[in-house]
Amino acid sequence: MKQILYKLFEHQYLGREEAREILQNIALGKYTDAQVASLITVFLMRNISVEELCGFRDALLEMCVPIDFSDYAPIDIVGTGGDGKNTFNISTSACFVLAASGYPVVKHGNYGATSVSGASNVMEQHGVTFTNDTDKLKKSMENCNIAYLHAPLFNPALKAVAPVRKALAVRTFFNMLGPLVNPVKPRYQLLGVYNLPLLRLYSYTFQESNTQFAVVHSLDGYDEISLTGEFKVATSTNEKIYTPESLGFNRYTEADLYGGDTPEEAAKIFDNVMNNTATSAQKEVVIANAAFAVQILEPKKSMEECIAIVRETLESGKALATFKKFLSLNQ
Repeated sequence: MKQILYKLFEHQYLGREEAREILQNIALGKYTDAQVASLITVFLMRNISVEELCGFRDALLEMCVPIDFSDYAPIDIVGTGGDGKNTFNISTSACFVLAASGYPVVKHGNYGATSVSGASNVMEQHGVTFTNDTDKLKKSMENCNIAYLHAPLFNPALKAVAPVRKALAVRTFFNMLGPLVNPVKPRYQLLGVYNLPLLRLYSYTFQESNTQFAVVHSLDGYDEISLTGEFKVATSTNEKIYTPESLGFNRYTEADLYGGDTPEEAAKIFDNVMNNTATSAQKEVVIANAAFAVQILEPKKSMEECIAIVRETLESGKALATFKKFLSLNQ
């Protein structure tokens, strides 16, 4: 590790294979906490490269609990977190709307790190029992088009760095890996990021794979489509800036999307969305994110068609019915 640290201190970059081996060694406990903390600190002081990120991702995917959902060709909707906005569970809500619209979803999530409620928090609030049992997860997929994968059950390698990450208490490159290490390796992904350099980094990283993707960033700092201002969407073929109004939505404020002060409050907002009793802002932002996910899956559909599909799903009660079915299978 000493040689690796000297290399990094001299502003050199790791190769993909080198990064893969380093992360494997971290997971195997071959380095001390102080060495791992030093390594992490390097990436707080400079940007991570595509090669380094891909190498770290390769290592985690090799060590994850494998699960084959290729028959379903599912999508995941996920944000990097770290935007400091403490929104309600927008991507999780959008996943259930998408599933209720007939599209297979494999949601890979965890407890909130920079907000009061991550995907696993809201699932736990509803009594969901986390599992890595393939048969149970496939039963959920077959009956309601969605399976939930609690990240720690599938990425045991991350346990080795948990104490260091907690002690440092700052955002690290491990946060960036979360959206890339869904063990299902979904064919489709809608990913939200909190700044433009990350949008480019993830776009380049996805282009190294066969993933059909859209990376989104709201220009006022959200890691999702927030409808609080202009937002950028990058796909394998183009990049485009949208305004809420250009898609027929109103423009909202940061306060409109606030997720509350406790996981219970965030769960209540999630319930309101599923019940179609949420505020216009809460409802519209979920529709917007779900609609862009539909367009990844069906690129020939216009955005107006995609919005109409998910709006009907939410307003007709299909999303609520799907969520209730999901709970009956996962508690």
